Amino acid sequence: MTYLFNQPSAFASELIEGFVAANADKVRQVSGGVVRSTRSKPGSVALVIGGGSGHYPAFSGLVGQGMAHGAAMGNLFASPSAQQIYNVARAAENGGGVLLAFGNYAGDVLHFGQACERLKAEGIACELLAVTDDISSATLDERDKRRGVAGDLAVFKAAAAAAEAGYSLAEVARLARHANHRTRSLGVAFSGCTLPGAQQPLFEVAHGTMALGMGIHGEPGIDECAIPAADTLAELFVSHLMKERPEEMSARSDQRVAVILNGLGSVKYEELFVVYRRVAQLLAAEGLQVVEPEVGEFVTSFNMAGASLTLMWLDDELETFWRAPANAPAFRKGSVIIAEPLSDIEQLLPEIDTVPAASKVSQQAASCVLSMIEAIAEVIEINANELGRIDAVAGDGDHGIGMERGSLGALEKAREMLQRQAGAGTLLCRAADAWADKAGGTSGALWGVALTAIGTAIGDQQRPNAQRVALGVQHAKEGIMHFGKAKPGDKTLVDVLVPFSDCLTSRVNAGDSLADAWAAAAKQASRSAEETAGLLPKMGRARPLAEKSLGTPDAGAVSLALIVNKVLAQLQAGTPVQQLQEISE
Repeated sequence: MTYLFNQPSAFASELIEGFVAANADKVRQVSGGVVRSTRSKPGSVALVIGGGSGHYPAFSGLVGQGMAHGAAMGNLFASPSAQQIYNVARAAENGGGVLLAFGNYAGDVLHFGQACERLKAEGIACELLAVTDDISSATLDERDKRRGVAGDLAVFKAAAAAAEAGYSLAEVARLARHANHRTRSLGVAFSGCTLPGAQQPLFEVAHGTMALGMGIHGEPGIDECAIPAADTLAELFVSHLMKERPEEMSARSDQRVAVILNGLGSVKYEELFVVYRRVAQLLAAEGLQVVEPEVGEFVTSFNMAGASLTLMWLDDELETFWRAPANAPAFRKGSVIIAEPLSDIEQLLPEIDTVPAASKVSQQAASCVLSMIEAIAEVIEINANELGRIDAVAGDGDHGIGMERGSLGALEKAREMLQRQAGAGTLLCRAADAWADKAGGTSGALWGVALTAIGTAIGDQQRPNAQRVALGVQHAKEGIMHFGKAKPGDKTLVDVLVPFSDCLTSRVNAGDSLADAWAAAAKQASRSAEETAGLLPKMGRARPLAEKSLGTPDAGAVSLALIVNKVLAQLQAGTPVQQLQEISE
């Protein structure tokens, strides 16, 4: 159970506020997360990490001198939005560029990727690194699909120390990739976790059993067995990790490793020390020299019962940076020089929120776009529970909740933009940012990409005709496939978006009105959404439970079909959205 909270919806924001109040000598709060409250070296690389809340000390607890410069913090178990990551990176940037580092989860990959492109567009050098240390989540041949778990700490520590040593962005990124290549983790779970306000655990493990390889969000593991003795668990950890010793290390006799024995939330330190006793014996028997081991909680899963073991095979460079001093709220090492705090003036961040000038016709179209967003929010709210049920068949069941949060956030921002006399393009782009920010996760990122693409195509000056709308949908399709890496047949919303976009473009090019072209494309979207029931998922958290989803359509595909059909209903009913067609003629 989770005992201490106020409103569950406010838990993530309140924990950040309390964390900063308790660690003001090291961190300060900014929009989207936290950054150092102490002075960093001018011209140095900034390491910005992040992910969902609920994993403390990751990620906020690892911000401080010798560690990260900032952490973007999403909602509980939800990736931070691209806007949050961008805000944190701008606040943390020192003039030497930014390395964005995160666990390899679909939502994080999308949001950090979008933030990276935005930073680059503004002239800030930026690199990406997804940590892939969890050996249970994919084979060695598919290492790029592995999750990031407690190995985050080892990789972040190496990258941060390299930045502190004055390495260039390219060299910090190289070193981080090298550390990731040398890092392996394996975890086990004895029970799931219960989020604030929930009446049952987010995920469960059968009583008296242990899930080998279960992920930190409840992703399925590779085996289940009775809970073993501490020594047996240590032997299991070490034997599996030794099978993955990096090839270049297999013939060496002077092997050194950094070791992290990590508690996942409710396993006590005393229990971890009992396990580590045997881990140390086994590593010594393997001829490995352990360098400054860490035993404790570093990457948790709220109050999940479980543990993980991480090994990072060291060379001289990695060992130097593993041993380097650090002074963060939840991770301290070596003799640390207390850094100079930033002044009150330096901690103030200028807020730039101007609305671009728009033509009268675009402002008129903005009212129509707002009507569309109101309709989208309505249909999602009505169907949120059903979307969650569909998603829960082989996923984590949060699609409906995320879509509802995102659409309501977009609606609130769209109404604000209309009052500020924004054009149609700006209104839709700002609504897209709000959708991604409020929803988080993969769907939030994808809908942020989609609405931004359409808003950019419509613009703030010209009449938004059928050709521009179709072009925007085409760009949305291309953007989602680029960022999300999904393709038709993977059982995602792409299976609906591609035929919808292709049909819309074809009918518009043939001379159909926007309403007629949309009607034909929406019919195709509904058919395509139903057909996803016969597909096996090849992306995201549903992939390990692919067989369970047969016979059930993809939740993202269904929600997209619902949305395009709701817009169609408005067009056919002669609601204010039809003005968009009239404006375009």
